[in-house]
Amino acid sequence: MGKIDLKRIGRVMDVSAVRTDVDFQEINQMIEIVKKYHCICASPMPWATSYTIEQLAGMDDIVVTGVVGFPSGADTTFIKMATAKEMLSMGCKELDMVINVSALKAGKCQVVEDDIRAVVEAAGHIPVKTIIEICYLSDDEIRRASELAVKAGAAFVKTGTGWGPRPTTIETIRLIRETIGDAAKIKAAGGIRDLDTMLEMAEAGCDRFGIGVRSAVTVIEEAERRGREQEAGRPMGTGAICGAN
Repeated sequence: MGKIDLKRIGRVMDVSAVRTDVDFQEINQMIEIVKKYHCICASPMPWATSYTIEQLAGMDDIVVTGVVGFPSGADTTFIKMATAKEMLSMGCKELDMVINVSALKAGKCQVVEDDIRAVVEAAGHIPVKTIIEICYLSDDEIRRASELAVKAGAAFVKTGTGWGPRPTTIETIRLIRETIGDAAKIKAAGGIRDLDTMLEMAEAGCDRFGIGVRSAVTVIEEAERRGREQEAGRPMGTGAICGAN
């Protein structure tokens, strides 16, 4: 990706409310954030997906992602396909699918690839972001998962659900980009709580960022501040090299 337009940072942010302890207030906060800052995507839990779509009706520059297989990825392929179809029937324009992490670690690569491909085919023209959950994988497993996602037709390799014990790092983004080249986009999620991290990950080849409600406003407000300083010709500090596209 390279550079982020600080004044339009919402266009690379998927704001999520997918933690187990998310309440209705936080779901509404997610909706208000994506409305106010024109973020590209809202990612609710399945039970709140229809409500989120209703609340964002008429905002054509915002999509709602349907989550599939959260958080373990261990659902059967049949269930994942059924979930994907249900999310699409609600009106989702993207899908975030957790791969079968357990099968990957067991060396069952064909199972993983077939599982991803089935959801990609069920999605049709709708982009599928495959979540490989890097916090449970070795570097070799991250490479293998990324390769399988691309081979199965995924539009994005996404680093994590945000539920795991280890955050996404810049080194992980570099590893995935080196592995897949330009064959798919990369979405980082998990532990992204500040603007400088986003800017460095963008330089390393990351295209989209999944950020929880609790961090999204902090990141956006900092980007807006630096954007104003950039226009005024004042020094912006760390990450200032990333300006308009």
